Amino acid sequence: MMEQIQESIQRRAAEIEGIIKSYLPAEAGPQRTVLEAMNYSVLAGGKRLRPMLMQETYRMFGGRGREVEPLMAAIEMIHTYSLVHDDLPAMDNDEYRRGRKTTHVVYGEAMGILAGDGLLNLAWETAMRSFSVSGQDAGFVQSAEDPTRDEAVRMRRVAGAVEVLARKAGVYGMIGGQTADIEAEGEGQVSGEQLLFIHEHKTAALIQAAMMAGAILAGADKEQVLQMERCAYDIGIAFQIQDDILDVTGTVEELGKPIGSDKKNQKQTYVTIMGMEASVREVERLSGEAVKILASMEGDSGFLRELTAFLIHRKK
Repeated sequence: MMEQIQESIQRRAAEIEGIIKSYLPAEAGPQRTVLEAMNYSVLAGGKRLRPMLMQETYRMFGGRGREVEPLMAAIEMIHTYSLVHDDLPAMDNDEYRRGRKTTHVVYGEAMGILAGDGLLNLAWETAMRSFSVSGQDAGFVQSAEDPTRDEAVRMRRVAGAVEVLARKAGVYGMIGGQTADIEAEGEGQVSGEQLLFIHEHKTAALIQAAMMAGAILAGADKEQVLQMERCAYDIGIAFQIQDDILDVTGTVEELGKPIGSDKKNQKQTYVTIMGMEASVREVERLSGEAVKILASMEGDSGFLRELTAFLIHRKK
C-alpha cells in the first residue's frame, strides 16, 4: 500500500515538475545571474506538496481544465522564495536545503535576497496568467444561452483563488507567521499558543491557500471552501509537527539537511514543549480529522486521503 501511494505521488510530482518548469524564466540577459539563482532554487527538488494539493482539490470538486496550472506554479514559487529567505544568515543560516547547498551559499547573500524577491514577483505574474486561459482549456463548459455570463463566473473564480493565495502568503498568513517566529526566538520562551500561531501561519497558511484556491477554481461553494480551509489547517499543523519530530529522529541522508538544526538554533518546537509522545498523538489526531473531512466530500477524495495518511508517516 505504501509503495503504491509513493508511486502515485511520484507520478503526480513528475507531472507538476513539468508544469512548474514551463513557467520558469530563460537564463539570459544582463539579469542572468538572478534568473539562474531563481531556477536553481525552484529546481532543487522537493515534494511539490502545495501544487499537488491544489490540483487534487481542484479535481475533487470537478475541475478538469488547465486554469489551475499557473496557480500551481505560482504557489511553488512563493513557497520556494520563502525557503530561500528562510535559509539566509539573518534568518536560520542554513547551508543545505533538499540535499544541495542553499541559494545564498552558491550565489552569495545579496543574490539570495534578490532571487527570493524575483520568485515572489514572478509568482504573481504567473498567477495572473490563469485569467488568460481560454474557457475551453479551463474545462469550463459554456452554455449556448449566455456564454458571456459563464465567462464572468470563471473570471470571478480565478480572482477569488488569486485573492486567497495573496492573503495566505502575506502578513496575515505566511509572513505573519515568520514574523512571530523571529520575535519568539528573541524572547527565548515560547508558549504552546504562540507556537500554534506560528505553525498555523508560517506552514499551514500556504497549504490552506492551495486547497482553498483549488476548490474555488472548480466552483465549490462557500461552506465547502471553509471545510477545505479547516482540512488544510489540520494537514499543515500535522505536517509541521512531523517536521519537528523528524528534526529529532531523522538522519541527514533521509532529510537532505542537517538534523538537530532546531536545537542548534535554540528553537522551541512542538516536541520540546509538548514532548515526543504527545506530538506523535497530535499528528495522528489532526490527520484523522483531515481525512474525515475529505471523506465527507462528494467528489473523489481517495488520493487526497492517501496523501494525508502518507505525510504523517514520512521520513523526510
